[in-house]
Amino acid sequence: MPRHVPATVHELTRVGLLSGLPGDDLATLAGRLEREEIAAGETVVREGEPGDRFYVVLSGLLNVTQEGLGERRMLRPGDAFGEVALAMGIPRTASVRAVTPAVVASCDQATFDELLRPLFADE
Repeated sequence: MPRHVPATVHELTRVGLLSGLPGDDLATLAGRLEREEIAAGETVVREGEPGDRFYVVLSGLLNVTQEGLGERRMLRPGDAFGEVALAMGIPRTASVRAVTPAVVASCDQATFDELLRPLFADE
């Protein structure tokens, strides 16, 4: 389990997906996110597994792959992942692995539902 070290509001302002959050919600989210250091080569989420956390990339590079399709994209600081499984209530649709040492911050389903789900209402 990651140690609870909150992300900062400044770090979260770099995440484009979060630009629609009001300042108070962004501050609340920052306090609830758990920061985790990921070693190069470590898998953060695996395709097909239940999704229980939403992630933002604070540093490093992470590779997104899908079974049968291979590499789909590279995640960089300011990118987010894990929202599909949480928003739709389905298993992970891709695997995410660190290419370089990375730092991510994540929140649980309850925080996602409270603060982030409204961002997906229009999609």
